[in-house]
Amino acid sequence: MSSKEAASKEAEAPMEVEASPEQKQAETRRILLEDITRSIGFLQRGITAAETHYIYRALRTLSSLRKRLQPEVLAEAVAARSAAENAPATRDCLATMVALLKQKPAGSPKAGACEPEVCLFLGLLSMLYLLDSGSREAGAELADVLLGVASASQRRTVDPIASRIYFYYARFFELAGRLADARPALLGALQAATLTGMKETKTMVLTLLLRNYLHYNLYDQAERLTAKTGFPAEAPSNLLARYLYYLGFIEAVQLNYSQAQAHLLEATRKAPSNAATAGFQQAAHKIYVIVELLMGNIPERSLFRAPTLRKPLAPYLELARAVRIGDLTKFQDVVDRHEAKFLADNVLVLVQRLRHNVIKAGIRSINVAYSRISLRDICLKLHLDSEEDAEYIVAKAIRDGVIDATIDHEKGFVQSAEVHNVYGTSDPQYAFDKRTGFCLGLYNDSVKAMRYPGGNHRKELAYAIEAIKRERELAHELENEEYDDESDEDAMDEDL
Repeated sequence: MSSKEAASKEAEAPMEVEASPEQKQAETRRILLEDITRSIGFLQRGITAAETHYIYRALRTLSSLRKRLQPEVLAEAVAARSAAENAPATRDCLATMVALLKQKPAGSPKAGACEPEVCLFLGLLSMLYLLDSGSREAGAELADVLLGVASASQRRTVDPIASRIYFYYARFFELAGRLADARPALLGALQAATLTGMKETKTMVLTLLLRNYLHYNLYDQAERLTAKTGFPAEAPSNLLARYLYYLGFIEAVQLNYSQAQAHLLEATRKAPSNAATAGFQQAAHKIYVIVELLMGNIPERSLFRAPTLRKPLAPYLELARAVRIGDLTKFQDVVDRHEAKFLADNVLVLVQRLRHNVIKAGIRSINVAYSRISLRDICLKLHLDSEEDAEYIVAKAIRDGVIDATIDHEKGFVQSAEVHNVYGTSDPQYAFDKRTGFCLGLYNDSVKAMRYPGGNHRKELAYAIEAIKRERELAHELENEEYDDESDEDAMDEDL
């Protein structure tokens, strides 16, 4: 092919015209509206079949829709569901959405009926848009209207969407600095969800109430709430991790360190380890480190070397080093330098309790290093105010079993007892019992988390059993036929 022919063909080929910005924007809106309509289709299938997995399939599209939300498209989707036969609460909710999105109410001649699930889903999209755009007061107003629609319906398919509505409802009030104003509505929602059996809403509201109480340091109210309400066993892992984190924090403040350690450790294991949950892992491990120190244990060094925990846990590593060596001066220096950090993490009260642990660690190291030491030297090494304070602290350490020693009050010294073999004590038994209990608990949780198929497999099993019976009967008939044929042949031979 010559160059002239190629040039003529290129001239004859149609040139692609680049779309204008208006056309690109219109295409983006059309795709967004189609995606919202597709998600609503999943909701309608779930409503018709009364199955929640279609509802979850629609909710999984929230993250992708949230990045592309536009008020005009949301208003158009709302107008497509603003039929006259809708319930009054639904009509008011849809009208409020359009008003808060600052769009003109546009009627649609082919508007269809709007189920509560569809109304809540559209309201959830509108709340996400208002949250990302910074319209907190408008979002809180819309959340109040959506709560009325959610509380009016008790269908099982409403439960997954309603739980997310309550989450963003509390989030708007928290960002506005009025978290206490959301507490009455959350308490009423917890009561209603418990009575109607909406388990996911109950788990979400329960965690939100604990967060509400802890925000205002109302630890007694939070403890009474957890004591009088049961957390559903089939709750999602993310909500279970948050609940265990709050529970561990409450137990730590109330001096129940062993239970707090178990709850915080389980919370860190239940939560997924990825970039999205790095903040939760950091917050949980901060309290876990302090609880370990309060229990007299030193956390593993590998914990502080994790990539997502290295920088946030740097002050806590210095704290652990001061507690390990029992240096009261170094401990106080760490607390003074990072006081603002501990106060922001809301753990300053727990950190201040470590002073007694630092003194106990110092006494333990002195007891190991010296077989006999005067109270005056102990006072100088631990930087205490007087020998009377040193004598009182040593006496309490002996009574608590921290050290094995005796105090000579007349001569003013402490005599350490002979060091015994640790395997001659009951410490290995306690450690083995602790590990065995953890393994048994993990096994029981794994058994509870197993999912078994429904009853549909029984039909297939019955069909397979019938097929086996038919095959056996057919084989038996074939054997009889062969036997009859052989007998007939023998009879014919005899006749011949």
